[in-house]
Amino acid sequence: MVLKGMVKSMKRIRVCGTGEVVEKKSRFIANVFNIENEDEAAQIIISVKKKYWDARHNCYAYVCGENNGQQKFSDDGEPAGTAGKPILDVIIRSGISNCLIVVTRYFGGTLLGTGGLIRAYQAAAVEGIARSEVMEVFSGEKAEVITDYNNLGKLQYICSDMNINILETEYGENVSIKLIINEDIYEQFVKRITEAFSGTMNLTDVQKCKYALINGEKVLEI
Repeated sequence: MVLKGMVKSMKRIRVCGTGEVVEKKSRFIANVFNIENEDEAAQIIISVKKKYWDARHNCYAYVCGENNGQQKFSDDGEPAGTAGKPILDVIIRSGISNCLIVVTRYFGGTLLGTGGLIRAYQAAAVEGIARSEVMEVFSGEKAEVITDYNNLGKLQYICSDMNINILETEYGENVSIKLIINEDIYEQFVKRITEAFSGTMNLTDVQKCKYALINGEKVLEI
């Protein structure tokens, strides 16, 4: 089930990943992290440097805050503009929020030149994201609706047509369905079921929530 483009989402790292590329015997190891703020990013960077204490460089970039307003990068001894900024560009192009990538370089004995370094650091960052699990985070309303079996098919059709996420369905004397409705289409959904069922079907136990789609389909309340 894929939500339509009319709703807003924010991409986040759900499962951190590590990717590696090798260029002329230099190893570039990218570790990707989800962060909440700059202090957390600073602590993670320190820990990565301790882990890879024998590496030549630990370059990084991150974005966080509202609309990714806080951005920082470091070349950590590489020629200016060849490491941190290229990593940052990868993060921005990915559309992922609150993301830190640290790329560790073990020097292989051959100079790569400006262009070679940029390509290697970017390739490592891309590989790190590819090895991570990215989720799309939405704001929504969690609710329950109870229907009889005669109206179940019509309700299921409306949910499918509007890409409403069904969390759980319980069958008894009536059918109880727990839903998550994106906040951007909540009022539209309420109006549609009110009209379709002449006001006889209502949402109950409505609560605001955050939820995520994993790989565009799996729904996870967070």
